[in-house]
Amino acid sequence: MSRVRFKKGEQRKFIVHVLEKLNCPSLRALNQFGFEVPYSTLKNYFSEARTLPEELFKSLCYLSKVSPYEPEIERLKDHWGQIIGGVKKKVGRKKN
Repeated sequence: MSRVRFKKGEQRKFIVHVLEKLNCPSLRALNQFGFEVPYSTLKNYFSEARTLPEELFKSLCYLSKVSPYEPEIERLKDHWGQIIGGVKKKVGRKKN
């Protein structure tokens, strides 16, 4: 599952914009549109602790009629965090 990364502060603005377009009073009300995302995960997306999955991003854009090219985003490859962690782990090893 690939992810999208926004500039700092832009992910929150995007989610607020989507909520306004959908006339949702809160994040919790977003699940009425059929998203199977737990509220705690939505809060993590809102506080920018996690990056949005690309499928959720596309669904939000479709429902709110926002162009997926409107916000400035970076598409991340699958397992991007694991790749970086593996490289760091390999560098730190000592040879016997």
